[in-house]
Amino acid sequence: MARINLLPWREAERKRRQRDFAGAALAALAAAGLLALAVHFQMEATIAAQQGRNQYLQSQIAALDVQIKKIKDLEATKANLIARMNVIQALQTSRPEVVHLFDELVITVPEGIFLTKVEQTGKSVIVEGQAQSNARVSSFMRNIESSAWVGNPALQLIENKDQTGTGLSRFRLRFEQRQVGAEGEDGAAKPPGGKPGVRPSASTPANSARPQKQT
Repeated sequence: MARINLLPWREAERKRRQRDFAGAALAALAAAGLLALAVHFQMEATIAAQQGRNQYLQSQIAALDVQIKKIKDLEATKANLIARMNVIQALQTSRPEVVHLFDELVITVPEGIFLTKVEQTGKSVIVEGQAQSNARVSSFMRNIESSAWVGNPALQLIENKDQTGTGLSRFRLRFEQRQVGAEGEDGAAKPPGGKPGVRPSASTPANSARPQKQT
């Protein structure tokens, strides 16, 4: 029986398999490298695109910040203008009220009372003065209560003649200024009953709000 030596064939087959394995491994490594490069480039492209979007958003946000600042400046200017308009409107509204206030002081101050100080805070008015008697002060308060433009008198201080040593009583009185919606054609204020306020006639002595010298 003939003998066949298979060792050379097996050695050649083993080397062929080694070459095939090495080629497959190199192909796998190359494919993995190419895949890694593709993933890297894809990630770089995605990051670059996102950075571009971020820069665009930042530029738009900066533009919006500028517009918001302009809007805030406009709102501040508008608030200042509204405040000035309110002040002007308040001054225009209070102008006739001041005239009516001093007009009513001339009307309501009875004879024998001399005012030395008039102070107004909002609608509250505080007057100080001297009176010949406490009855004059009471008459002054009644005149204020019956007036259409002032009211709610409250006596804060009164010093009798003996306390002042001047022969006149000293007093401090607070009252409120009222707002009357309508006026008569002659400028006289109309109280709630509809009748215009009574003005002193030419024969009635009108008392001055300035202090008079005592002899």
